[in-house]
Amino acid sequence: MTSTQQMTNNQQTHMEQLKRAELFNGRAAMLGLVIGVVVEGLTGFGIAHQIGLGALVDGYAACRTQFLPFCF
Repeated sequence: MTSTQQMTNNQQTHMEQLKRAELFNGRAAMLGLVIGVVVEGLTGFGIAHQIGLGALVDGYAACRTQFLPFCF
């Protein structure tokens, strides 16, 4: 096998592995989003609150409604 053929085979193998990895990542992201929406429906806490960013979102809402004397 020549060097060019070996490089082409390596590139094909890499692209197949990359495609499988991206397919898995996409499916995991979709599943995570669906779980987050279901939990939000059951508990009333948004996804930002579920992952620990609720205070940041609440602070932004307070700034937008002018409950805070300063906003960052």
